[in-house]
Amino acid sequence: MFGDSFFKKVEKKTNVKKETILSLASKLQNSNMKDEKTIRNLIDELSEITGREVSKEKSDKIVNAILNDNVPDVDKMF
Repeated sequence: MFGDSFFKKVEKKTNVKKETILSLASKLQNSNMKDEKTIRNLIDELSEITGREVSKEKSDKIVNAILNDNVPDVDKMF
């Protein structure tokens, strides 16, 4: 779905390796993304992987966006 150039852009911005991204994506395929606890765990894991703290307010906004199907197209983010 995504080529190496996509992963290189993500790695450059986040310092997260392609293998880590693919491992996380594989894990997500079996996750219930309509479950708030699952989403919060994902946010915490991404925060840890990237070394970037996510405030409670921002975490709440992310959770609400996902639960309300209000997530932007990934291609537009890069």
